[in-house]
Amino acid sequence: MRKSYSSEFKLKAASMVLDEGQSVPEGCASLDIGPTALRRWVDQVRKERLGSTPVGAKVITADQREIQKLKASLRQKDLDIEILKNRLPGAPRPIGLEILRSTLILLGSGRWLFGG
Repeated sequence: MRKSYSSEFKLKAASMVLDEGQSVPEGCASLDIGPTALRRWVDQVRKERLGSTPVGAKVITADQREIQKLKASLRQKDLDIEILKNRLPGAPRPIGLEILRSTLILLGSGRWLFGG
């Protein structure tokens, strides 16, 4: 069965190599992990520290986790703004966006119809 490690463990292991100067074999021996996994974590933490996360990888650093949350929030806000901009003229203004999202009908023209 494949072992699963927490983000904190991966960060600690990668930091041993990146910050404390241990070699990958030394880190593997002290943590009882394979070299392929440790090399992958070291590469990922190095990239995350430079501001990018590999596609499909679960973030390791707290900074990248926060960036992903902020990007998701920004996408939701952009969607909210698009919904409000594209409502049909004369349609009632929604009381709240949660109510709006639950009662929207997408028209073929790409505009939204408030169905409530």
